[in-house]
Amino acid sequence: MTREVDVIVIGAGAVGENVADYAHQGGLSVALIEEELVGGECSYWACMPSKALLRAGAVLASARQVDGAKQAVTGAVDPAGVFRRRDALTHRFDDSSQVEWAEGAGLEVIRGHARITGERTVAITAPDGSTAELRARQAVVAATGSAALLPDIPGLADIAPWTSREATSAEQVPESLAVIGGGVVAAEMATAYSSLGSRVTMIVRGGALLRGMEPFAADLVRSALEERGVTILDDELASASRAGGRATLSLTSGATVVAEQVLVAIGRTPRTGDLGLEHAGLTPGDWLEVDDTLRVRGVDWLYGVGDVNHRALLTHQGKYQARAAGDAIAARAAGRPLDTVPFGVHVATADHEMVPQVTFTNPEIASVGFTEASARKAGRRIRVLDYDLSGVAGASTVSDDYVGRARAIVDEDRGVLIGATFCGPEVGEMLQSATIAIVGEVPLHRLWHAVPAYPTLSEVWLRFLEAYGRPGR
Repeated sequence: MTREVDVIVIGAGAVGENVADYAHQGGLSVALIEEELVGGECSYWACMPSKALLRAGAVLASARQVDGAKQAVTGAVDPAGVFRRRDALTHRFDDSSQVEWAEGAGLEVIRGHARITGERTVAITAPDGSTAELRARQAVVAATGSAALLPDIPGLADIAPWTSREATSAEQVPESLAVIGGGVVAAEMATAYSSLGSRVTMIVRGGALLRGMEPFAADLVRSALEERGVTILDDELASASRAGGRATLSLTSGATVVAEQVLVAIGRTPRTGDLGLEHAGLTPGDWLEVDDTLRVRGVDWLYGVGDVNHRALLTHQGKYQARAAGDAIAARAAGRPLDTVPFGVHVATADHEMVPQVTFTNPEIASVGFTEASARKAGRRIRVLDYDLSGVAGASTVSDDYVGRARAIVDEDRGVLIGATFCGPEVGEMLQSATIAIVGEVPLHRLWHAVPAYPTLSEVWLRFLEAYGRPGR
C-alpha cells in the first residue's frame, strides 16, 4: 500500500537534512530517504575529511614561518596521525549520530534507494531488496547532490583512478600522485598529498589553475605548490594504462607521466541519472533548472536543492537554499503568501552574485562575489582596489615573512562593494566581513565607521578605504 506524508526528501546530506528540518518546523511531516550515509558527501567524503587532510600541513607550515616556533619543528607531517584525525572527524563512516539528530528533530529516516514513479510518488528499494511506496501530499525534494565527473578517455576507467571520494578516504599515501585538473579539488588535494609526502604532478588543460578566481590568487597558489615540489604541466590526458602497480598517462603533447595513483578532479555531474526524472517530464542525468524558491521549473510539486540545480556547488550554499526551500514548501502547504522579493524569506537571492568560498590551499583563498573579470563581463562600472597584505601590521604577527594579496571590487554607480578576494595565510576567517558588506550593500562611506581591530589582518579594510578616498575630500 502507498503511504502518505507531507514531504519526501530524497538525499539526507547536509542539504536534504536542512530542507527536511525547515519543512518540519513549518508543521509538515517529512520522510528523509538516504541510500548511503545520513550526513552525505560533505560529512564523509568532501568538506570535512579534505580539511582534515590539509590541516596538519598548514599548521606545520605556519610554525615554520615564526621564529621561536620553527626551531621546535623537527619532523615532517605524520600521515598516520593525519588519517586518525580524519577518521575521528568522519566518525569512521558511522552516521548514527546524524540519524539520532534527524529523528530527534522529528524526521522519519528511511534507508534505501528512491526513484520518482509518478506525480508526488516515490518508490523505495531498501538495502534488503524490499520495496515500498510513498506519496507526498505537498512536495518531493531532490537533494541528491553531485558526483565526480570521469571523462571518456581511453583506458582511464580501467586504471581505477581516484575521484575526490577515494582521495579523502585513502588509508595510505601513494609514493606518487598524478592529479588531472586544476580546480579547487585538484589544488586542495595536491596541497594535501604533497604535505603528506607524495610526489605530485598536476596535469592542467590550458595550464591555468583555479579558473574563475582572481589570477593573482591562482598565481600565489601555483608558486606555493611549485615551491613544495609539485610539478604543474600545461597538457591534457590522451590515454591511460596500468601495469606493475604504476599508471602511465599519455598526454596530448606526447609526454608521459608515471604515477602510483591518479586522481581525476575535472568537475561534477548531477546525481539524477536513476532518480526517475522521466516520470516528471524531465531528462534523467540532467541538472535541475529551478526558480528562486528552488522549485523545478514546469513541475510544481518537485524541488531541486543543492548541487543538483548547478547554481552554486558548495555545501554552505546548498544549506542556504535548503532553508529557503523548506520554508517555501511549508508556506505553500499552509496557503500563506510567499515572500519572494529579493532577499525575501522564501528565495535564495545570494546564490548568484554573492557566493562566498574558501579554498583551503596553502596559502588560502577567501573570495566572495565578483572578480574583476566577471564584473566587467557583467557590464558593471567598477573600481578595483588592490593591497599587499604583508603591509598590514597584523601580517607581521602571523608570519615572519607573510606573502599575500587582497582585492576589493567597488560598484561605482552604487558606492558599494560587490566582490572581494583575499589570498594568504589565515585569510579564511576574514571572509564573513566581506560577505556581510556585499550582501548588506553597505555604502563605502559607512564602512569607514567599521573600525578594524589592531593589529589584525582585517586592517586591510582601512587600506581599501584609504585607497578609494575619504568622503568629503
